[in-house]
Amino acid sequence: MTYNLLTIDAVSPEVMALALAGCLGIAVGDVDVADSDGDPDLRNWDAPVSCEYRAVRGDVAWSLDVYAQEEAADQPPEADVAAGFAKAVMTTVLFPAEEAPPSAYWAVTPEGLLTRARLELSDDEPPFYEVTAVEAPVPQLPRATVTRFAEIVREQRPDTPVAWAFAASVVKVRQAASGLARLSLDDGTGSPVRTAKGNLVVWERVITQMESAWAPSGWYLAHLYRERLESRDELAGIGARLPRDVTELLDEALEQLDGRFVAATEDDPSGSLRRELAGGSSEQTPVGWWWHRRPNPAPWETEGR
Repeated sequence: MTYNLLTIDAVSPEVMALALAGCLGIAVGDVDVADSDGDPDLRNWDAPVSCEYRAVRGDVAWSLDVYAQEEAADQPPEADVAAGFAKAVMTTVLFPAEEAPPSAYWAVTPEGLLTRARLELSDDEPPFYEVTAVEAPVPQLPRATVTRFAEIVREQRPDTPVAWAFAASVVKVRQAASGLARLSLDDGTGSPVRTAKGNLVVWERVITQMESAWAPSGWYLAHLYRERLESRDELAGIGARLPRDVTELLDEALEQLDGRFVAATEDDPSGSLRRELAGGSSEQTPVGWWWHRRPNPAPWETEGR
């Protein structure tokens, strides 16, 4: 398993070895730590854990590439290794997030604070590393702006088993009924079936995120939530454009998801949600029943923090 760590402070190779041994549950002698530009003949290539480090410029001092072979006793998640390493060497450690933006990182402090970080590299050679923003204050990054990361929230894509089951059922129906021979999820972006599946994915994702208390960020964009409700609007009207058998499959999927949505929300008889999402006016907001229920608390209440 590979771990990519960045440290705010410089750390000696001896301290790196001790810290990694503790994080990965092996003896210090089983950790090979070496300068990435050093003499390869001095390396212990048989070590269960190897770590190459190099100095970088900017808010970050060291970049570490750690590889734990299968014989290493423990291979914990990268977040656990970063947290353990930060505590052991007493400096803040950054590691890459799973989301698509290359600037998306996590930062963990020696005290165990874990927060999002935006790490940007200059076009210089070698590049300059700058942590421009964090979601919570980090003492070792005083120049970083404390803000919410909207691009991360939009990038989160939880699994959608209900939507994929719908798509698989449509394929089976098409194969079984000659009348649906031309029906395909690959008929093009304007295909009603493709549109239904796409909106079903969007609807399932927001419900899953709501059920998880909006993990991992813990908040949500108001305008993104509105887009999710608008996707449900699309699903309400698309049945007339689908073959009857496919409409039945869609209704079954929506019954599952709508039940979960109801369980995760509460009645909003005053229309406060529609006013929030419409910028203070609810006259032009669609009136499907899903617009009359709201998450509590609203996950965007601290959006401008």
